[in-house]
Amino acid sequence: MSDDLEILLTNDDGIDSTGIRALHDALSEHANVTVVAPANDQSACGRSISHAVDVREHELGYAVDGTPADCVVAGLAELGPEPDMVVAGCNKGANLGEYVLGRSGTISAAVEAAFFDVPAIATSLYVPVDDTPFDEIDVGPADFEEATRVTSYLVEHALETDLFDHAAYLNVNVPLPDTDPAPIEITEPSKRYEMGARRDGDVIHLTDRVWESMDPETIPDPDGTDRRAVAEGRISISPLTAPHSTNHHETLEALAESYFETVAAADR
Repeated sequence: MSDDLEILLTNDDGIDSTGIRALHDALSEHANVTVVAPANDQSACGRSISHAVDVREHELGYAVDGTPADCVVAGLAELGPEPDMVVAGCNKGANLGEYVLGRSGTISAAVEAAFFDVPAIATSLYVPVDDTPFDEIDVGPADFEEATRVTSYLVEHALETDLFDHAAYLNVNVPLPDTDPAPIEITEPSKRYEMGARRDGDVIHLTDRVWESMDPETIPDPDGTDRRAVAEGRISISPLTAPHSTNHHETLEALAESYFETVAAADR
């Protein structure tokens, strides 16, 4: 990794989170890192964007009273030097599956960078969930060692290849560190979706039951998916594209043609 490499670092957990500090310290050993991150937790905000946001200097860089997408736009257009790459993370909690891609602030920061035509990596830490509420699960700097190692490796080596000619960004999900480094598996986002809702008087409780079946012995996600890879102790890397592609089809063309004919006939 060259000392001249410029990295814009952001996240959605907030600038004071343990994960962004761990990633900042690891990347700063061999690159110039500019942090532009939300002042507060912005988890699951997707690509929400603001018209104006307050910004203030922080010991790591800049704290923005806005979303990860706000931070990427502000960092690329105004606050930082032109970066070679945008890195988002390291998120506490995995970002796995197709349905998460538009919901996660971490992923959304990488997507926003893609619209600027800047390569991006989004890194998240898979934290197994038991009966303890997720907000009460404590992760320290040592828990991010595997995540920071693989992210640093990708930042150092990926730009030297043609990888980002084919992928706009990488969604990287990493298990907690073990005694041995985890192997990498190139994956596709799982298609599994188990959101539900339960009414309790005037309150609707939204639930994501997908996390209830992460046991590697019984997980239903097929081989090759991000969720199975991480549950079984491997690092998942999904190379993804943005903006979203369109799929032209003769059926839709026929519907468009019949619409005009139907409306024209009704006006006669």
